[in-house]
Amino acid sequence: MVAYGTQEWLDTYRERINASASYRAAAATWEGALAYVFEAEPDKRWPETTHAVMDLWHGQCRDARLTSAAEAEQAPFVIRAPYSRWKQVIRGELDPIKAMMQGKLRLRGDLPTVVRHVAAAKVLVAIAGEIATEFPDEQTTA
Repeated sequence: MVAYGTQEWLDTYRERINASASYRAAAATWEGALAYVFEAEPDKRWPETTHAVMDLWHGQCRDARLTSAAEAEQAPFVIRAPYSRWKQVIRGELDPIKAMMQGKLRLRGDLPTVVRHVAAAKVLVAIAGEIATEFPDEQTTA
């Protein structure tokens, strides 16, 4: 099990993205970094807003790391939501594109570009869902 929202989780995610022929094909024309903002939910054991940047380029993930808010905001695409929404996405309970349209995930960047790459987004979500993830609000010990 890998703790969600850690650099170890992001490293695992990057490795699996780069091993995925499905992602390589679906994202062959994608160019640009994507920042994820996992907003604080202290009642769910997610005490601070966390930022991560994924450097995605033509079907590869060149880098995935935790970063500062300032650096995350420089990415051409920023998706933000409370921790519990991200958990729903990773578990396959919430479709990310529909969630963006409904305002459950907030996108800053060109939505038509994201929509053109729906297949790549779905593969990214599927890959995240395959990681044996330990979510902080599910830990039995404090």
